[in-house]
Amino acid sequence: MSDLYTKFDAVFFEKTRLSILTLLYREHELSFNRLKEALGTSDGGLYAHLEKLRQAGYIDRQKAIIEESVSSLYCLTPQGKTRFREYVEFLEAVVNQHTEKESS
Repeated sequence: MSDLYTKFDAVFFEKTRLSILTLLYREHELSFNRLKEALGTSDGGLYAHLEKLRQAGYIDRQKAIIEESVSSLYCLTPQGKTRFREYVEFLEAVVNQHTEKESS
């Protein structure tokens, strides 16, 4: 289990940022306001988390016009998708290992 904390960096493995990555993986693309609504966070808090993920190369931001106003849209980069899949695979391996031990 100690591998859990060394397999992923601190930018990836933080609760709010992991939630952002999960939402973006599932939805493919979300606006700043939709992320804020889903996470129940403040503008400043969300922006700080998004910027950390963007600087780490996990997400990308684009501007778009939505309902006559400019909005920031976020999506996972190829690196972000890969790292998220690795995280899910790691969790599946932990669950499978635990299930195998219970069956023995």
